[in-house]
Amino acid sequence: MEITKILVANRGEIAIRIMRACRELNIKSVAVYSEADKNALFAKYADEAYCIGPAQAAQSYLSIPKIIAAAEESGAQAIHPGYGFLSENPGLAYACEQAGVKFIGPSSRALELMGNKILARQEMKRAGVPVVPGGNDLVNSLAQGKDVARQVGYPVIVKPCGGGGGIGMKVAACETELEQALNDAQLMADKAFGVADVYIEKFIPQPRHIEFQVMGDGHGNMVYLGERECSIQRRYQKLIEESPSPAITPELRERMGEIAVRAAKWVNYENAGTIEFIFSGGNFYFMEANARVQVEHPVTEMVTGIDIVKEQIRIAQGMPLSFKQSDIHLNGWAIECRINAEDPLNNFAPSTGKLRGYRSPGGIGIRVDSGVHTRYTIPYFYDPMISKLIAWGRDRAEAIARMRRALYEYIIVGVKTNIPFHKAVMNNPRFISGNLTTSFLERETTLVEDMKRVMEQEEPLEDKLTDIFDDNRRIAAIAAAVTLAQQG
Repeated sequence: MEITKILVANRGEIAIRIMRACRELNIKSVAVYSEADKNALFAKYADEAYCIGPAQAAQSYLSIPKIIAAAEESGAQAIHPGYGFLSENPGLAYACEQAGVKFIGPSSRALELMGNKILARQEMKRAGVPVVPGGNDLVNSLAQGKDVARQVGYPVIVKPCGGGGGIGMKVAACETELEQALNDAQLMADKAFGVADVYIEKFIPQPRHIEFQVMGDGHGNMVYLGERECSIQRRYQKLIEESPSPAITPELRERMGEIAVRAAKWVNYENAGTIEFIFSGGNFYFMEANARVQVEHPVTEMVTGIDIVKEQIRIAQGMPLSFKQSDIHLNGWAIECRINAEDPLNNFAPSTGKLRGYRSPGGIGIRVDSGVHTRYTIPYFYDPMISKLIAWGRDRAEAIARMRRALYEYIIVGVKTNIPFHKAVMNNPRFISGNLTTSFLERETTLVEDMKRVMEQEEPLEDKLTDIFDDNRRIAAIAAAVTLAQQG
């Protein structure tokens, strides 16, 4: 089908990212925004924009009827859900199917299978994909949870069946901790995803988190685009990602990639998705599938040269993949830092408010995916991400060096950010060596002091920004004088 207009059912930087792809493809974009986002950059960037409700996500970005109504009113033939919000909700995909609107993602059936973690586990076991030891059913009672935990052995991790991003996962080191872990996981799952269902897996301490990007079309083609290392996490939330992984050899990449493709083919997966693995002691286990584009997709784009979002749109139009597995080669190294409005010295507490100054970095090998600007107010209703900062280099050392330089150039005034944290990590010997696990932050006990040192050694941001504004004013004055002279 020909698509000439796409509604983006998301906000912030990912909405702009999708709209940029639309603009390159000469496709009109439609934004939907809440009352809190009426002045947001993404709502201004789109060709059309519709307010769909109050700031609360449940009454706006999570309202399937309002999103479908906006698509019908605007005449959009397709909806791109981005990541988060309704991106893995089969209800939106089903509503699109009923309304005759193309959902840019997998089918509602595939979302039901892969979006629900327990169903995905069951399907992967049938497909012969190695999975983390654990229960194969929902845990509906403490007694049932205890039975599963005894079978797999402590420690265990309680996981929500829906959603993603590590939200709601709780570890129980022994039986006395299990009840609290179950209660907390169920409460958080219900709040975040509207479904309180949970299951239990064996908790593997200090693994690496390795994920494979897969893409499939409606013609039976399925490929993997290499792996991403996502081990730098806090409370299961990824903070830094890179591609490729320092731990994966070419032989292991091929083996894991082929299994990722097998997993996706088993459920007739179409469009972009991610197969995530726990990697420990040379062994890897299927952890979950993310049936959407990922936050960290830019690092894969930087090393493969493939525009994942544009390929998603091509697939949605019924076209075959524009490349084969043999066409995919990893060129260089890419690292992504998630720049968030939060205070890293105050347990990463959110720091919302108005940006009094904003200057993003640039130069060779640097990409910034952002949805903010000077005088923009970061609302407290949503994830506090300001941008994604990506650095590419010919090798890992050069990518790290460029990331350090870019972080030094990044100036944000008005809210606290986690930039000092990223600076500390980029200078951490263990990170530089590539010796990473998901417990990196817990084990690197000097990071707090390192962040303080970074903040003490640098010139105050306000002073830097004043210098920049002064330079800009001088440049503007010179340009005005030149224009007047030319006119005279």
